[in-house]
Amino acid sequence: MQPPPVIIVGAGPSGLATAASLNLHSIPYIILEREDCFASLWKKYSYDRLHLHLHKQFCELPHFPFPESYPRFISKEQFISYLDDYVSRFKIAPLYRRCVESAEFDEETEEWIVKARNLGSNEVEEFKGRFLAVASGEACDPYTPEIEGLESFPGLVLHSTQFRNGKAFTDKNVLVVGSGNSGMEIAMDLADHGAKTWIVVRSPVHILSREMVYLGLNLLKYIPLNVVDSLMIMLSKLVYRDLSKYGISRPKEGPFFMKVAYGKYPVFDVGTYSKIKSREIQVLPAISSIRGNEVVFDDGQAHAFDTIVFCTGFKRSTHIWLKGDGYLLNDDGIPKLSFPNHWKGNNGLYCVGLSRRGLYGASFDAQKIANDIKSLLK
Repeated sequence: MQPPPVIIVGAGPSGLATAASLNLHSIPYIILEREDCFASLWKKYSYDRLHLHLHKQFCELPHFPFPESYPRFISKEQFISYLDDYVSRFKIAPLYRRCVESAEFDEETEEWIVKARNLGSNEVEEFKGRFLAVASGEACDPYTPEIEGLESFPGLVLHSTQFRNGKAFTDKNVLVVGSGNSGMEIAMDLADHGAKTWIVVRSPVHILSREMVYLGLNLLKYIPLNVVDSLMIMLSKLVYRDLSKYGISRPKEGPFFMKVAYGKYPVFDVGTYSKIKSREIQVLPAISSIRGNEVVFDDGQAHAFDTIVFCTGFKRSTHIWLKGDGYLLNDDGIPKLSFPNHWKGNNGLYCVGLSRRGLYGASFDAQKIANDIKSLLK
């Protein structure tokens, strides 16, 4: 039997979207997934209160709409249920516990040779295909920054992927490091459960409501980005007023520009702002060092904590295993080319879900890739 022409690395939403789009064209493929389930970030490594931050119309995967009964902003449980139905609908069957160690294009055979370690048997298996789709995702490997003295901290240290809810932290002094959406929501969850909560806000951030973002995304279809950004900033100032009194500053660049240019999302306010305003959550600057259970901050303050939760994002490991790609991805695993020309490399290499446009971007990539492969196979 001929091996499938397409190898997909990663069975998160990006990999599933690619598989479904190939399925629609009757193009065979295999998916290699290092975890023991698909969408592991959602199923195993996300906090309980997580919802999709964007309106559901921007979050559907290709060829399969959300149920009409779903609300505008979908919960973690509803999204996982949707993915379960998606996998069943398109008969997607990943090869689990396969950790890719190398992927290299063979000039002689014009094939991609992918070597993956079977974490069950510990054997290295080899797969060959004419096309390779990197779908290992923006959120690949949890990242915790190096901080002087962190190893001396006697309390509990967690990454956001290990946090589920704040029930166990009532009356504890908890420091949340990172002011993206995960950090802001985890801080709110801790405060809701009676934890004494602080959050490190190191850089300027835009705070917008979900309704503002929904309006902005729809206006972007008709109005230039800089005009939409100006409107978003004006609305944010009207609703949230002067944030500096709480230790938060606004960036000079607009929220949608920052998303496109740097992949930095605005904070979608789902209640955290009111807790910052009431001082239930207190804002602190960047960490300078840690001395035992005491954390020292850049402004000279020092506070003792029982727990530190790092909401400091992820790194990508593509540069470790993807060999010979000097065109498509940079050392951080992000496409060198800007949207919408970012998804296709040389020699049948593609990337999906790495454009920093969330599920909407993954859907766009998957369909582009499937259509391109279909035209090349003809």
